[in-house]
Amino acid sequence: MASSTAAIPEQEAPPRFTHREIMVTMSGLVIALLLAMLDNMIVAPALPTIVGDLGGLNHLAWVTTGYILASTVATPIWGKLGDLYGRRTTFLSSIVVFLVGSALCGMSQNMGELIGFRALQGLGAGGLMVGVMSVMAEIVPPRERGKYQGVLMAVMPAAMIGGPLAGGFITDHLTWRWAFYVNLPLGIAALLVCWFTLAKLSRGTGKVRIDWTGTALLTVWITALVLITSWGGNEYDWASAMIIGLAVVTVVAFVAFVIVERRAAEPIMPLSVFANRNFSLAGALSFIVGFALFGGITFLPQFQQFVQGSSATNSGLLLMPMMLASMALSMGGGAIISRTGRYRALPVIGSILMAAGLALFATNTDTSRTTTSLYMVVLGAGMGCLMQTTMLIAQNNAPLRDMGAATGAATFLRNMGGSLGVSLLGSIYTTTLTHSLTSHGGAAGGSGSVHVAQMTPQALRSLPEAARQLFQQAVTDGVGMVFAWGAVVAAVGLFVALFIRHTPLRGFAAAQPATADAAPEEAPAAV
Repeated sequence: MASSTAAIPEQEAPPRFTHREIMVTMSGLVIALLLAMLDNMIVAPALPTIVGDLGGLNHLAWVTTGYILASTVATPIWGKLGDLYGRRTTFLSSIVVFLVGSALCGMSQNMGELIGFRALQGLGAGGLMVGVMSVMAEIVPPRERGKYQGVLMAVMPAAMIGGPLAGGFITDHLTWRWAFYVNLPLGIAALLVCWFTLAKLSRGTGKVRIDWTGTALLTVWITALVLITSWGGNEYDWASAMIIGLAVVTVVAFVAFVIVERRAAEPIMPLSVFANRNFSLAGALSFIVGFALFGGITFLPQFQQFVQGSSATNSGLLLMPMMLASMALSMGGGAIISRTGRYRALPVIGSILMAAGLALFATNTDTSRTTTSLYMVVLGAGMGCLMQTTMLIAQNNAPLRDMGAATGAATFLRNMGGSLGVSLLGSIYTTTLTHSLTSHGGAAGGSGSVHVAQMTPQALRSLPEAARQLFQQAVTDGVGMVFAWGAVVAAVGLFVALFIRHTPLRGFAAAQPATADAAPEEAPAAV
């Protein structure tokens, strides 16, 4: 494996932007990022009502997993298309795809349609996320990126706070369908602003060779892997022919994908970027953050609404401590990185806090709202230390000509963690909930156990006391098990973070011939 201090080849410097131009361009990026981040946050508080309306508790996780899986597959594709065709064209196209998917989600009549349209929405969302990060990488050098990314990182917690609040309000006072329709006016605004603000970006390499074989193989092995984690032990036994067959497909398609990518002229995911130690470690941490983030956001409202008795609006409001802590640590960390150029401590601290927060939830699920809020502060602080830093490390160790593909690869790993996390944790949640109902006398619980697949917070309140307590205990057991496994995965993140080495954050001068002025920035820094 290549050393993290090895020189990173660069093809050409990106267009230079003044501070004013960067801020104007970022106005479009902020709207687009808000669009991408709001969607999952708005939908999460509405999930219990959606499931109760359309039915299908066993498919609950797929409302989120379908979206994340599609965005995961699409992320490296959008990133590579940005390198080939230019970021502006691909970014605007991703916004259009996202808006079409949002409109169709709002018109869904059953869970099958909703999951399918969520997947279409996810295809567009993959382009939004990688597009924002790729544009930032093109217009701002890593050494200065912290202070600008702090603005973007502030948008994420703001969306995570406002999204659940908006989603809860919509669910309580309108209909869950408006959780999707609300994307339309915001998306149109993002489309118009980005059309003008991104005009200065480069047009791409001009080498339009799309790696269709690699794209197909990537889709196959990712989909098969997620199906294994979703169906194993739930829809099918782990030793069944279906699960074993999917495992074989995953391995064969993955091996074929690696072979194809090593030989492709313009690979959809350049494997050369993984030769850099820091890039690989940052990617692994991104995977773990995605696993913990999406898992926690998806299943925490189940506990808040069914057990703590919160409304959909209040369950969104109760997520605020986690989001505020994430915003504060993200912006503070970005400021420190820009001022000092040092970042190695942040992944370590973030991993410790994230693992601690998940462990607290796992061991103390039957708690008051105040205690739950304190646990969320710990978890949010960990995420704030990790989300910006992992992407910065990855981009700092990738060549500019492959910046889109490298950013797509790093984002892909985060989304892949989220996709596997939600599907695997969703399977654990459903299995634990069902087992708890059965072992504690589910058949005797009356209607509370018979209609679990269509249970809503409103329906729960109308059940007899014994049935209500039975279901609440089952939800508590399921959520506790979800956070316990999340804490185990987060603990692995600490082990990974310890191996990250400090390398200097380069400026755009690194893309130019070496000069005396550039020498200090390229000199190795002490660990």
